[in-house]
Amino acid sequence: MVHPVITNERDGTRFEQAPGDTLLRAALRAGVGLSYECNSGGCGGCKFELLAGDIETLWPAAPGLGERDRRRGRHLACQCRALGDVTIKAASGPEYVPVRAPRRRRAVLTGSADITHDLREFRFRAEGEADFLPGQFAMLDLPGLASSRAYSLANTSNGDGEWHFQIRRVPNGQGTATLFDHLQPGAEIGLDGPYGVAYLRTDSPRDIVCVAGGSGLAPMISIARGAAEAGMLGARRLHFFYGAREPRDVCGEAMLAGLPGFGERITYCPVVSMPGDGGWTGATGFVHSHLPAALPAPLARYEFYFAGPPPMTQALQEMLMVDHRVPFEQIHFDRFF
Repeated sequence: MVHPVITNERDGTRFEQAPGDTLLRAALRAGVGLSYECNSGGCGGCKFELLAGDIETLWPAAPGLGERDRRRGRHLACQCRALGDVTIKAASGPEYVPVRAPRRRRAVLTGSADITHDLREFRFRAEGEADFLPGQFAMLDLPGLASSRAYSLANTSNGDGEWHFQIRRVPNGQGTATLFDHLQPGAEIGLDGPYGVAYLRTDSPRDIVCVAGGSGLAPMISIARGAAEAGMLGARRLHFFYGAREPRDVCGEAMLAGLPGFGERITYCPVVSMPGDGGWTGATGFVHSHLPAALPAPLARYEFYFAGPPPMTQALQEMLMVDHRVPFEQIHFDRFF
């Protein structure tokens, strides 16, 4: 079978697109570092211009493209497939080249457990090693849905083929409705991964700060677990902040408590933005505003990882870079939509 060949005019790279792949997934599978973040049409990090050839768009209304982008003829590599050989102009860089090559596999749901009223952990098992970096995500192909869904991993790489996801139920969300209401243990799905560039940097000498909001808990728990497994917390500390809307949304402490050094090398601080009158005695407000006072050293001395809703990640990034002059190389984040 002859596969379409994609040429990126900007850097001269060429790669083939296998059946079922988008332009972005084909590039990453081939070891080509096209720019991206979410891989699911929300962030716009994989915008490109089509210079020659024909493509099909899987999600024309993807929010990652604004009206100005559409008028200028831009597309999203994560939502487009080539219908033949094409030439594109897309941003790329070595930082996007996958450290672990993503691949497709079949995975079986082995069980699930509630974390909060709307957050649940789903555990899948696939053949072979589950090879990914702490903080990465995978694309799940769920029954009855036309497009893949991106979910972050909560566990760490293992030889047992275990892939664990902590997923928040989205009102009227087709993906989470399938997972929460219809998928039963023993069900088989498609799993493609790993993806993501906000993974744990084990070579950093700095103390670690993890900030999670909503289902951003999963990659931050993965990073905390990965740091502990790598022996990074013997000489370093890990400060974990969780931003919750209501007291009933607070979670994560029990998972961290199982790691060596919890309470000494690992600290946990939940922050609730809408405490109500239910007797919440912890920190209140927006989670990012608590970092300057809660952290013992100037913020520029830390390595930051965060994941959560776009307003949280945007406010946190701006505060770190503008107000505290934290170098961009020390900031690693995912945006969830």
